[in-house]
Amino acid sequence: MKKLFLLTCISLCMACGSDYLPKPKGFNRIDLPEREFEKLAENFPYSFEHSAHSLVESDEFNPDQEAWINLNYQDMEAKVHLTYKPIDGQEERLKSYLSDAINLTSKHQVKAYGIDESVLRTPKGYTGVVAELSGEVPTQFQFFVTDSTQHFLRGALYFNVAHKNDSLAPVIEYIKVDMMHLMNTLEFKQ
Repeated sequence: MKKLFLLTCISLCMACGSDYLPKPKGFNRIDLPEREFEKLAENFPYSFEHSAHSLVESDEFNPDQEAWINLNYQDMEAKVHLTYKPIDGQEERLKSYLSDAINLTSKHQVKAYGIDESVLRTPKGYTGVVAELSGEVPTQFQFFVTDSTQHFLRGALYFNVAHKNDSLAPVIEYIKVDMMHLMNTLEFKQ
């Protein structure tokens, strides 16, 4: 009886194999809404089409700048900060605004793996520069658009969450497409 009990225990121990495989690391699923755009309703020195999934808010940190707004993607915990500055035909102002925009982007070189910049021409004939930053930086997408004589609009994407940017990649790409649509529908008012 003891031999049978011992043989049964040994058989049970040997039957439990070590075929355990750890599960790969997963990320939360991000469901992105269908694209839908609407015209900017407020009276600003510019107009454009923005995502219907973003709320237009005034910039609470700069209440004296009425043309500075945020596009708040509440469901994605992201904001696109838009700053507008008039040039009024003054070349020195334009140079200053361009210098500021370039300096604000280059401040991220410390943490960025790379900064990919490209120049574009909008359907209205405006010139724009898009900067896409990779790495663990606070802003992954920045741009500015100008008509070179009267108007200058700058935008930057920020997130209100502390996730790694690779986890946010689908949301970043989604908002980048929205921002490209914004730039292509941008119209400065005379």
